[in-house]
Amino acid sequence: MGENISLAASGDFELGAYVAKPQGEAKGAIVVLQEIFGVNQHIREVTDGYASAGYFAIAPKIFDRIDKDIELGYAEEDLGKGVQLAFQELDHATALADIQSAISYASSEGKVGVVGFCFGGLLTWLSACTLDGVSAASAYYGGGIAGQKDKTPNCPVMMHFGEHDAHIPLTDVEAVRAAQSDVDVFVYDADHGFNCDHRASYNAAASATALQRTLDHFAQHLA
Repeated sequence: MGENISLAASGDFELGAYVAKPQGEAKGAIVVLQEIFGVNQHIREVTDGYASAGYFAIAPKIFDRIDKDIELGYAEEDLGKGVQLAFQELDHATALADIQSAISYASSEGKVGVVGFCFGGLLTWLSACTLDGVSAASAYYGGGIAGQKDKTPNCPVMMHFGEHDAHIPLTDVEAVRAAQSDVDVFVYDADHGFNCDHRASYNAAASATALQRTLDHFAQHLA
């Protein structure tokens, strides 16, 4: 459904991105932020899904600064590699600048929402607080948000967490909820990665509910 493109990013860097377009006029634009596994098949499917819902959707390949077109699976060795890439090798300030490039590119299609998963959930929160042109954001199981809970979002934000997520304890979730009374924080009877149907932790009911909430959120704030 989609295609790979190149975006002009800072430092004359050509940043890869996966783009999916809706049939007919876009209702707005969605920037999809990857997990630690790169813009892999799952993230492309998520991007396609937002296009099917009527949005121009783009997933910037933020690992391209390390190596082009990194895609990982969900085996233990992939998890370790993804953590290394996201939290040791990637410069987060540069990653946010690259996300800004994607937001600016997508803004020609209307107001822009940001949705992200895992590491992308953290980047979604940081995008909502620090980047320009974000009209709404939905962060899924963003590890590290608790450590950034005192930032001030510049747009409406919702967050989705799994009750059984060993990576993000409920004490962290409650700390975020207490610090951000205007953010809608939802907790599901699910594990980390519950939105990804390529993983054993996939939870169809939680995924469907979170997606509908996210679509309603974007419909309200990107109109």
